[in-house]
Amino acid sequence: MKNWTGSYRARNHDYASRCIYHVTMVKANGVGSFGRLAGDLRVPVGTAGAPYVIASPIGAAIKNALRMLPSLHPAIRVYQYALMPDHLHVVIAVEGQMDEPLGRKLARFKRKAAEYAGVDCVFEPGFNDRIMYQSRSLDTVFRYLRENPYRLAVRHANPDFFRRVSQLKIGDVSCRAYGNMQLLQNPFKEQVVVHRADGEEKRRTDRDRWLHSAANDGVLVSPFISPAEKAVRTDAEALGAKIILITAEPMDDRLKPAATNFALCTQGRMLIITPVNQPFAGILSRNLCLSMNALAADICKD
Repeated sequence: MKNWTGSYRARNHDYASRCIYHVTMVKANGVGSFGRLAGDLRVPVGTAGAPYVIASPIGAAIKNALRMLPSLHPAIRVYQYALMPDHLHVVIAVEGQMDEPLGRKLARFKRKAAEYAGVDCVFEPGFNDRIMYQSRSLDTVFRYLRENPYRLAVRHANPDFFRRVSQLKIGDVSCRAYGNMQLLQNPFKEQVVVHRADGEEKRRTDRDRWLHSAANDGVLVSPFISPAEKAVRTDAEALGAKIILITAEPMDDRLKPAATNFALCTQGRMLIITPVNQPFAGILSRNLCLSMNALAADICKD
């Protein structure tokens, strides 16, 4: 089950303005499942028989409430949604200025869903959001939502999230990987890199964007080398971040992540990637750091 400690809003963003959002709302404790997984993991996504979710009575109530969401304001449009057993994804377009922030509209939607379901509440308080900037492909997000049941089926089949891949090609770089490979499919990947020349304002702006991503189901990608990058990782982990860690350490068949990395792997929140045949003598050279950051940039490309 998804478990976020709270909502983390993007600072300096007007949530009543025109924008497209990928919103996630999580099932409240004590509420029955929104649905159950069906279908066959071996059947390709988009084909009859592939994994899908059959809505429960509560899930059906949520679907009914979704149909009335645009009635809360003429500017609201529902582009696509994915109902999962313990959460709901929905892509919402706000096509004009609203009279109040999106959060208040969603609060009314939640109350309506609870009314239809005949319970006191259906969702946890708050919501998680991803702001869809122009650089983000909607098709990528739509595909991500369509594939949610498939990914859930994979997680059920692989509960420990300790997958080992000896041959992974990223751009022109051959790599090895260990952990949750599904993190590579997440469309909300952000590279964390802090340059020495970055001013304080840029550092604050970047940090806020990265932590917003971390708190809203995004994936942070970095070798986390500098003290500033390590500090971002520490704060992001407290917000439930998923992390793709780039490392120069050799990866063999006996690799077992230590301490924090091990805990993140058990939760499906980490993937460790190391380039094959990367020369490393225990000291991080400037060229090695540049190459790892370049790999992180390639991973974050749509």
